[in-house]
Amino acid sequence: MKRHKLITVVALITLLSSVPVFFNKQPQLVLASKKNGNAKKTKLSDSQIIKNLGVKKVANLTNDSLTAKYAAIVKGQNYTWENPYIKVNPYENSPLTALMIFHTDEPTKISYRVIGKTANTTISNKVEGYQTDHQVPIVGLYAGYENFVEVTMTSKNNEKETKTFKIKTINLPKWIRNFPIKVTVNDKNKMNIGSNELTVLNRTTKQTFAVDADGQVRWYYLRWNEHIFEQLSNGRLLLFNKIKSGDEKYNMLVETDYLGRVYRQFSFDKTLGGSYAGTAGLSLVHHDVAEMPNGNWLLTVDDGSKYVEDTIAELDPKTGKIVKVIDFKKFFPESMYKNNKIKANDNTSSGLGLMDWLHINSIYYDPKTDNILLSARNQDIIWSMNYRTNKLNWIFTSKPAKEWPSSFRKYLLKPTKGTKYTGGQHGLYILKESGNKLDILLYDNNIAVTNGDKKQSGKYSAAIEYQIDTKKKTIKQVWSYGEKLGKSNFTEVIGYAQRLANGNTLIDFGFKNKGKESNIIEVDAHGNQVFNLTISNSAKDMTYVYRAYRMKFYPDNYIFDATK
Repeated sequence: MKRHKLITVVALITLLSSVPVFFNKQPQLVLASKKNGNAKKTKLSDSQIIKNLGVKKVANLTNDSLTAKYAAIVKGQNYTWENPYIKVNPYENSPLTALMIFHTDEPTKISYRVIGKTANTTISNKVEGYQTDHQVPIVGLYAGYENFVEVTMTSKNNEKETKTFKIKTINLPKWIRNFPIKVTVNDKNKMNIGSNELTVLNRTTKQTFAVDADGQVRWYYLRWNEHIFEQLSNGRLLLFNKIKSGDEKYNMLVETDYLGRVYRQFSFDKTLGGSYAGTAGLSLVHHDVAEMPNGNWLLTVDDGSKYVEDTIAELDPKTGKIVKVIDFKKFFPESMYKNNKIKANDNTSSGLGLMDWLHINSIYYDPKTDNILLSARNQDIIWSMNYRTNKLNWIFTSKPAKEWPSSFRKYLLKPTKGTKYTGGQHGLYILKESGNKLDILLYDNNIAVTNGDKKQSGKYSAAIEYQIDTKKKTIKQVWSYGEKLGKSNFTEVIGYAQRLANGNTLIDFGFKNKGKESNIIEVDAHGNQVFNLTISNSAKDMTYVYRAYRMKFYPDNYIFDATK
């Protein structure tokens, strides 16, 4: 997903070292006997890291049998416009969706509208092209409700016929219905909602779901998901689920779609090749993913050493192989991790004595330049480097130049007057670039973890747009929102900002009131609120909103075809 158009998110080991994270009390876990002893090591070879990740392509037999069933219905041509086949929750993962299948003698194209309960909440979509065998993916249904869905058939002569179908759905699951949503502002004429856009509430754990401008749930994914929710260039979704529902950790990377059909899924070795054998293991893809033009995925991962969340890996989904890793212990000065005392913060990793010196929480790939932009919370640092050459482009941090080796100093950006240093920031990506000018957007938690602005730390959190002159190595702050909200919207951890197509900005104050609430605000360019939603959370169960996205359900290039 292109971050400046939409997207894309913290694992169980990712949260703030100085902020309590709530877990059920468990016996202390200690380092077990290991096959390779990597968890005591500092640096590992690339081949050892790849081996530790243990990526495997995993079949989904239930999904495959359902696809075969729907393909047979399509080919059988027994259902007609007058009597179509309709299956709610066709893949048992997405209960507020339906699949409609029917045959027509003449080629026609299909569009539909899920009728909203109030103004500007109707979801409209179309299936591209004229066909005789129709497969219509319907999304945006209300839960526990008899939905009215208007389906329109248009011939090549532009003759139209519309039928209304009633589709009934089940109630919401407890991990959604038990958390009240309150919308205090929804100026629908000024919001960026189009004809089919919803606000995705991508939580740290439990079910990811999406709401309309009224805060009504219109889509959710039944499998528990952690942090990763990326819209891919093929119109599908990339999520990070549990391998088994009873597992403590999340380690299944899943390419799915809005109906819940699984196209590809990959498991990771939660013990990292035996480095953490005898424990509950780790969730390896911990914060973010980025899609590359070649279709490969860049992942923020752990490597199996005593240091966590300081490595990225490139996965080729066609082969299921890791083709490149970058361990940032080999990139930054040794003193940055050897002198850092921040421990990884969950029961398992703390019991293992793991260290979280860097804490990469965002990765963005720029197809124009082959550069990647990264954010690391525990160093209060963002930087750009060329992915192919590993050569630095620039670094933005309040860490004084004198504390950097001389070879790094030429890459340090100089802030103009009034430009704020970030602290514990999240969600870095490019808005636009022209010549030497680069505009970026991020969410500044504004907490001084290692190098941040200690005078401002904790006073507020904000979405900030910066402009970088990559030639002069300067940076200036050109827009922000959040400072006037003050401490009430300060979030020690997590958060996201998304620039929308109409120029508005959607901001996720995800850990408001120490995680008891998540506050999603959409503002225009002048800082006027046009949407304000608050959801109550269980901080203990980590149901707070890691990132919020405004997304099309579904994009124009999404195609569902059970026969392929």
